[in-house]
Amino acid sequence: MSQQPVLQTDRLTLRPHRIEDYAACRALWADTHVVRHIGGTPQDAQAVWFRLLRYAGMWSMLGHGMWVIEARDTGAFLGEAGLLQAARGLPELEGVPEAGWVLGPAAWGRGIATEAMRAVLAWADAHLEAPSLRCIIDPGNRPSINVAEKLGFMPLIDTALGGKPTRVFDRPRPMPPR
Repeated sequence: MSQQPVLQTDRLTLRPHRIEDYAACRALWADTHVVRHIGGTPQDAQAVWFRLLRYAGMWSMLGHGMWVIEARDTGAFLGEAGLLQAARGLPELEGVPEAGWVLGPAAWGRGIATEAMRAVLAWADAHLEAPSLRCIIDPGNRPSINVAEKLGFMPLIDTALGGKPTRVFDRPRPMPPR
C-alpha cells in the first residue's frame, strides 16, 4: 500500500480521506450546484460510499489519488482535489493521470481550488513519471477552466463524455531546471 502524504499550503491541509469524511462527502456530492458541471446528477449515498472506498484504492494500487481539502485554521471540509485514473473510455485520458478538484459552495471564488491544485501538481511533478497530466471540464464551467489555465493546463480537444460536451486539457510535465 502506498502511503498518502499530507500536503500543506498557507491556508489549506490536503489529507487522506477517512471514514469520518463520509457525511461531508455525501453533502458535497449531493449538492445540485456542485454537480451541475460534473455529470449533472447528485450522487446517492451508495455512490458516495463507493467513491470514498475508490479513493483509498487508488492510493493503494496506483500510488496517487485524491485528498480532502481542509481549511488549516478551522479544519473545515472544503472539498476534494487530486489525481485519478477513472477508465472513462476517452482515449486522451488513457495512461495519463487525470487532475480533478471539486469544492463546496462555501469555498468558491476564494482561490482554494488553485491553491490546492498547485500543491497537488508540485507533488505530482516530484513523484510521478507521467509525461503530462490531463483534466476534463464541462466547457460551460468557466470558473474551473480559469483554474486549469492558471495551473498551466491548455485545451487539447473537445469531445463528449456520457453524451455531454467535455473539454480535455493537458499540462505537460515541466522541464527540470538545468
